[in-house]
Amino acid sequence: MSDQMLILVALAGIFLLLFLVIRTKLHAFVSLLLVSLIVGILAGMPLNDVVTSMQNGMGGTLGFVAVVVGLGAMFGQMLEVSGGAERLAQTLVKKFGEDKSQWALGITGFLVAIPVFFDVGFIILVPIVYGLAKKTGKSLLYYGIPLLAGLAVTHSFIPPTPGPIAVADLIGADLGWVILFGTIAGIPAMIIAGPLFAKYISKKLHVVVPDYMNLEEIEYDKELPSFKLIASLIMIPLVLILLNTVSGVLLEEGNIIRQILTFLGHPFVALTIATILTFVFLGTKRGYSRQEVQDIATKALEPAGIIILVTGAGGVFKQVLIDSGVGEVLGEMMAGSPLPPILLAFLIAAAVRVAQGSATVSMVTAAGLMAPLIEMLNLEGPVLGLLVIAIASGATVLSHVNDSGFWLVGRYFGLSVKDTLKSWTVMETLIGLVGVAVALILGAFIG
Repeated sequence: MSDQMLILVALAGIFLLLFLVIRTKLHAFVSLLLVSLIVGILAGMPLNDVVTSMQNGMGGTLGFVAVVVGLGAMFGQMLEVSGGAERLAQTLVKKFGEDKSQWALGITGFLVAIPVFFDVGFIILVPIVYGLAKKTGKSLLYYGIPLLAGLAVTHSFIPPTPGPIAVADLIGADLGWVILFGTIAGIPAMIIAGPLFAKYISKKLHVVVPDYMNLEEIEYDKELPSFKLIASLIMIPLVLILLNTVSGVLLEEGNIIRQILTFLGHPFVALTIATILTFVFLGTKRGYSRQEVQDIATKALEPAGIIILVTGAGGVFKQVLIDSGVGEVLGEMMAGSPLPPILLAFLIAAAVRVAQGSATVSMVTAAGLMAPLIEMLNLEGPVLGLLVIAIASGATVLSHVNDSGFWLVGRYFGLSVKDTLKSWTVMETLIGLVGVAVALILGAFIG
């Protein structure tokens, strides 16, 4: 089949995927599998090879993603149930003081969203925003936007949240680099889209607590865990993974210290250690029975299962693109683009994001399309971490009415569609633009 026909097959596959997700509301998991099947057949692959390619793509992806996302979900669920997120917020707001509580909420969101899903973290912490707004008489957005920015940044940029985990696996990026660059890009993104933007938008839109949102304060059946314990538990897997990456750069291969750090810093080991510690220190040590801890962990896997399967389907799409030859032609076409790979990755993810709304689908689709280019250009090492941040940034911008997060925030803050666009959408776009800007700057130094 000619290169022109293969490009048409690729474009047809992408448009079909968007049509299935947007117009027919077919679940992203089924849509990705169906499109992968159709692309393989149209590209001229033998039927048996199409099925084999799909199986390899799913197995190769889930072998890593399922373990990491599953462990991360259980870790986050223990943090949620124990009141760890609440403790972080209370302590930071108290330390910063009422006049700087914006910054406390931004940092709280930044820390909480590392192990806890975005929507869960927001729902847990929004009563604190309500309380501060009622007490001071300031707009809800003055306190809410910093919290949302902190949650959104780490949800998109820093593993073990599912998005960056999925992209890192699909393009072969080292998680240590992703964590490092995600933090470097995430801090300025949180500051600009959080406290600074909140100060501006709260003067334009004075929002009060909606009448229908009389939330009862969450009652925890046990005393909240200490701030130091929660902060330590969150940092343990991140530090171990980073040490693994740093040791690979600084220490020679075969060095015993490097071998130990490589083992402890593998995401499987680092997250297993962190998850077991949460079971002990947030579970059994605080009066939960072993059965209760097991029930909490089991409940955590319910929402994680959907994310794992969608990510696996993204791996299927990537593998079919590569095995059918479509990926090679796409890679050559993108390699001829005057745009640097980081910017190209951002624009692809942003286009899919605007079209269908889901950040996860945007990330896995963009990663699948970028994988052949990465292989063709022999990109490796730190630059792959920057590509993850670029894709995550693109999948964050321009959230609008086809994104569930848009409606979640609008309802909890009592915003009209117009005001949600002015606040939430602009905040998300600022995060994405700052993220890709930092990635481009770092890419210029890394080469």
